[in-house]
Amino acid sequence: MEKKSSVLVSFIIGAAVGAAVGYLLSSGKGEELLDDLKDSADNLKDELGKQMDKGKELIGELKSKTDDFVKKSHI
Repeated sequence: MEKKSSVLVSFIIGAAVGAAVGYLLSSGKGEELLDDLKDSADNLKDELGKQMDKGKELIGELKSKTDDFVKKSHI
């Protein structure tokens, strides 16, 4: 009996989620939501790119300082 009720609850939840997604995509709000998500994803991509560049620069500086230190210590 528990298995049947679990399946029924899963079906109801799936139907509710499907109806909500369908409503959002069919209304103007759905298009607006998708546009907002795309803009946010683009902004996140740009910010991650900037942070990656900063990280690469920092690693290059650390490598240079380490190389200098090693050269000085072997003299």
